[in-house]
Amino acid sequence: MQQPHDKIHIFDRSLLRLRRARAAARFAHYDFLHREVGDRLLDRLEDLNRRFPVAVDLESRQGLLPALLQGRGHIETLISCDLTPEMLPKESPTTALLDPEFLPFREGSLDLVLSNLGLHWSNDLPGVLIQIRRALKPDGLLLASLLGGETLAELRQCLADAEIELFGGLSPRLSPVTDVRDAGALLQRAGFALPVVDSDKITVTYDNAFRLLEDVRGMAESNLVFERVKHFTPRALFLRMAALYQERYSGPDGRITATFSIINLTAWGPADSQQQPLKPGSGETSLTQLLGTEAPSFALRDDQL
Repeated sequence: MQQPHDKIHIFDRSLLRLRRARAAARFAHYDFLHREVGDRLLDRLEDLNRRFPVAVDLESRQGLLPALLQGRGHIETLISCDLTPEMLPKESPTTALLDPEFLPFREGSLDLVLSNLGLHWSNDLPGVLIQIRRALKPDGLLLASLLGGETLAELRQCLADAEIELFGGLSPRLSPVTDVRDAGALLQRAGFALPVVDSDKITVTYDNAFRLLEDVRGMAESNLVFERVKHFTPRALFLRMAALYQERYSGPDGRITATFSIINLTAWGPADSQQQPLKPGSGETSLTQLLGTEAPSFALRDDQL
């Protein structure tokens, strides 16, 4: 029986572990999205004139980020982590088998934490972010990407419409995802300094919807919701979904489009050396100086703002 203090479990993390293990053998055939997003994530390190003695990659996926680094980021030691041994790089001397929901790192021990398309499967994303912030040194950096709210919007809509048309109702067949505003609020709630959240859209074309579903499975990014439909799904549902997809989202060449929305997180561990916002009423320039000697009578003093 579930106790009141137990965590809420939205995603089946055991199934995620199993799917990643199964996908590992052929992951290189389906890693285009993780490779593209990871490359963009690492580009952000090039703007920083600093070194990172100890960095952690929370979603190794067979050492994808180390292979993409190519000298970027001034990282001295990169610890590759993953849920399954099959996804850890075999050649790397610094690997760790762990679940990002339960980080084992000492407080203030890391200079950089990287997470490439993994945090969207967290049951307790605020808790994960708090753990990352605690593991970072003062002025340590978090760089993360996760799937955003508009990911596979075309597939979601066509699948929903097909299910309503055929069965008169909806089932949780696709996983919920966060949006940009939620991500920014979560960084602040976790106690990060100078948080920045932005988003990208990556559009991919396919011959048909079944080819898209094959890629999603090959990435190990299929539905993990605990309340997902677990019985056999009639083939008619997917055939109707594919037909609607072709009608609505195909181009002149007959290929359909699929959108992946990527949310990027940049945030720092709090440090006294960082730029701090001014306290209210601490401004040294008066409105009289800004508006001229004949300021309107309704102008307020700085300490009244």
